[in-house]
Amino acid sequence: MALISARSFLKCGQSLADSIFFNSRNIAVSSSRNSTATPIETKSEGGEAAKAESNPVIEDLNKQISELTTQKEELLDKYKRALADGENLRNRLTKQISEAKIYGIQGFCKDLLDVADVLNKATETVPKEELKNNSHLKSLYEGLTMTEAQLLSVFKRHGLEKVNPVDEKFNPNFHEALFSQEVQGKASGTVITVSKIGYKLHERVIRPALVGVAK
Repeated sequence: MALISARSFLKCGQSLADSIFFNSRNIAVSSSRNSTATPIETKSEGGEAAKAESNPVIEDLNKQISELTTQKEELLDKYKRALADGENLRNRLTKQISEAKIYGIQGFCKDLLDVADVLNKATETVPKEELKNNSHLKSLYEGLTMTEAQLLSVFKRHGLEKVNPVDEKFNPNFHEALFSQEVQGKASGTVITVSKIGYKLHERVIRPALVGVAK
């Protein structure tokens, strides 16, 4: 009987010890969880605070990015415009240089036109019927004719050509009308006579032909 009581006492003591151990363990685990949760919450709160503090910085960076993007677009536009202006300038200069090579002798040609006019008048005024009887006059006439032909050949070689528009349609770009009159058999606007031959250097008129026009 005493043995049974001792065993029961021991079982009760063991149960009590187990209960105390189990409760202590639960308290330790709970404390551990609480201590772990607190830093996490603190970390989360700290992240939100840092995020809140970093918002002005991000906004400032975004503003700088926007300003730099605008400046880049403006500079790119100016660069493209500068390239276009440079290309236009180069084309104009190339054209001017080309025209200078072609028309650089224009002033000299104008001065020579008076010489050509004098030679033409000289050959026209020589009486053709006297050429057979007067050898000196014939030699002079032939010399004037050859000189005129040589001068016109030089003109042509450099792009200077006559404008003699008899029976052609009147063109205000190449002709200058001195008078107009009715002529039978001639359509209105037709050149009927040329008082003074014109000249053009390539496609540029340096002296218009002085003409009479049918009306």
